[in-house]
Amino acid sequence: MVALSGSHTIGQARCLTFRDSIYSNGTDIDAGFATSRRRRCPADNGNGDANPAPLELVTPNSFDNNYFKNLIQRKSLLQSDQVLFSGGSTDTIVKEYSKSPKTFRSNFAFAMVKIGDIEPLTGSAGVIRKVCTVIN
Repeated sequence: MVALSGSHTIGQARCLTFRDSIYSNGTDIDAGFATSRRRRCPADNGNGDANPAPLELVTPNSFDNNYFKNLIQRKSLLQSDQVLFSGGSTDTIVKEYSKSPKTFRSNFAFAMVKIGDIEPLTGSAGVIRKVCTVIN
């Protein structure tokens, strides 16, 4: 999952999805980074919710390992990403990917193939949720 999370090296997120993180004043986010992200994401809910921000500031349009370097610097836009580098079991992997773009790319490719091999349940064996977060 750590390798697949690296796909967040490209793309954008809406203010609504990261507002809580940049206004939390927590220790899991770099204060300067949070301040810079507040410029386009007002504190008030409903105000600027759709404003986009790149998930990764340094090379937002390149598939590279800067995402992992940002995690180490506590400069992750999404709190769900920052948890990958927060004193837990995935810290070592994040450090490795931050140092070795080749290892990251290789592991990412392997994980994408593996996830592509998952056969979803279909027909009467499967369930399509009406609301993604709630079991029917």
